[in-house]
Amino acid sequence: MQAKTFLLLLIHCLLCWSLSAQPPLVYTVEHTGAAFPPPVLPSMAELPVIQPLTDPFVWSDGSGRSTEFTDWVQRRAEIKAEIEHYEIGIKPEAGEVSASYAGNTLTVEVTVNGQTLTLTSAVELPDGPGPFPIVIGMGGPTGSLPADIFSSRGIARVTFNFAQVMAHTQTRGNEPINTLFPDQTDIGAYSAWPWGVSRLIDGLEIVAADLNLDLAHIGVTGCSFAGKMALFAGALDERIALTIAQESGGGGAAAWRVSETLGAVETLGATNSAWFRLGFLNFSNAVSKLPYDHHELMALVAPRALLVLGNPDYVWLADESGYVSCRAAHRVWEAFGVPERFGYSIVGGHGHCALPNGQRPEVEAFVDAFLLGDTNADTDVTIHPYSSVDHERWTAWWGTDDPSFPAADTANSQLIYFEPECATVGSNWQIVADDEASGGHYVTVNPAIESVSAAPTGSEDHIVINFTVEKDTTYYVFGRMNCPSANDDSFWIRVDDGPFAMINGLGTNGWEWARLNPSNLELTAGAHSLIIAYRENGALLDKIRISDYPYAPEGVGAEAINICQISTDTWSPASKAGFELRQNYPNPFSGQTKITFVIPEQAQVSLKVFSALGQELAELAGRVFPSGTHTVSLNTAALEAGVYRYALRAGDFLASRWMMVWSTGPPGVSRKVHCWGSAMASL
Repeated sequence: MQAKTFLLLLIHCLLCWSLSAQPPLVYTVEHTGAAFPPPVLPSMAELPVIQPLTDPFVWSDGSGRSTEFTDWVQRRAEIKAEIEHYEIGIKPEAGEVSASYAGNTLTVEVTVNGQTLTLTSAVELPDGPGPFPIVIGMGGPTGSLPADIFSSRGIARVTFNFAQVMAHTQTRGNEPINTLFPDQTDIGAYSAWPWGVSRLIDGLEIVAADLNLDLAHIGVTGCSFAGKMALFAGALDERIALTIAQESGGGGAAAWRVSETLGAVETLGATNSAWFRLGFLNFSNAVSKLPYDHHELMALVAPRALLVLGNPDYVWLADESGYVSCRAAHRVWEAFGVPERFGYSIVGGHGHCALPNGQRPEVEAFVDAFLLGDTNADTDVTIHPYSSVDHERWTAWWGTDDPSFPAADTANSQLIYFEPECATVGSNWQIVADDEASGGHYVTVNPAIESVSAAPTGSEDHIVINFTVEKDTTYYVFGRMNCPSANDDSFWIRVDDGPFAMINGLGTNGWEWARLNPSNLELTAGAHSLIIAYRENGALLDKIRISDYPYAPEGVGAEAINICQISTDTWSPASKAGFELRQNYPNPFSGQTKITFVIPEQAQVSLKVFSALGQELAELAGRVFPSGTHTVSLNTAALEAGVYRYALRAGDFLASRWMMVWSTGPPGVSRKVHCWGSAMASL
């Protein structure tokens, strides 16, 4: 029966398309693609990395690409399913809806499994016979737009009281909607609120004849978080003819991927978790693994009408990201031959959610065209201050099989690559050989150790990378990692003396790059330190890049500045079966340091010092030692300041560590490394 209903619906849609010669302006059902089976929805770990904006015309299974409008009903259903699955939670079912109107109030009752939720909305009807187009305002009769834009045009105004469905900062499982759907505690507000708008439209359909309402011309509008609400409502209900999303920011019109490259804006990791599906913030450091982005959220509105309003004066809104996202989304309307149904106006010089006089004509044009049916209204609206922004680089790959950016212009950027195994590596880390790793080795924590709840504090737990930046600006840290599952996809990260930040959700498919800093780093020119601590064992780290260039590297990246030679195929952990090589103390140091090692049995011991390039400089042991703990004092009078490695071999046990020598003595005095003698080590 479901298949038959869908077939009739699809035939109806195709007939409408062929008769009108243009895609419909609106539909009579909430979701035209409801009968299509869901697409493949891989786990986060299985999702591929796509750095640029995803191609909205590519089927979810990668089997092909279509820009034909006749395929859009199914492709749209795929995008909707992905957004619900990964981001907001599945929009609940409609339930049984009844409605009544009295005293300028619409009352809608929704019943599911014997439980009833009541929604009430104030309705402001125009004078005259009608039929009246309708605008539903998020939190107010016209959202944050001036009421006279609608009242002067004979448009009915309906308030959506969103708190009757879910609070702005929900308590999961204890919201009004949970009386109907007690098992859907994982959904975000942007699934619940659009459900409420849809049930309000159900109620309007029931009372439409009594109120003489024009159900073919319904609009929604809201601003800020309510702008996101309006956008999701319009995207998820095809009975809405016009969506006006005002200053919706991150989580609205802005693309998550693009926002990651900007400064202090609402990124995925900095948004309100209550608005989204439980677990969505696991993508905070893996945004490029989302199989969609918010240009596709906007595309769900196509071929219906959408107007996006921005305000670049409020940095948090990430309107540069919104602009790039709008340019990408517009491609969908263009493909269907109706580019005039999508517009964006990004204008500053006014308060948040306060429509300036200069933006009013664009709003009025869209209202006239898509709520009043004025075919002469000019809706060619593409106003923005971002002429220097290269939006095309985000979509240049569309229509190809290579989801990558064009060749990067990094001429004015500082890109610093590091091999973690060549940094200062704590004894709880292993250095392991791998032909696919940059430099042939990667680092990972000892498999018996992890620290999930808090960052470990000992030097043996850390990898320290010292680096120098050239200018005061924003920097980005990327790591090339292999994190095969959700149980081994995180690290603790600290820069200089700041607090450790948990970087979770780094799941990859083999060796891939992912961003490691939770927020943009505002660094001053000069020396800094990146400290990496283990969190979950099994996370493999191959390479680090620190740069003022915001986009991830490709392949293995450029050559590291701290290349070292590791003479064995695999460097063992610094402790194993009673053997242990401890970190020298003090470290960094000048003058003298001590190196301690432990052997559980008598053994021939070699303890050698190497330069950062792998040149052997000295043997500090070279004889048989009895079982027990032994300490070597190392005098560095003949060493230049720099980074060195010391390596212990005792029987089959092999381990190494890094140490750093500070500069000592008068400036300009050269410290030679070739004049080592046996007197440099004493027991």
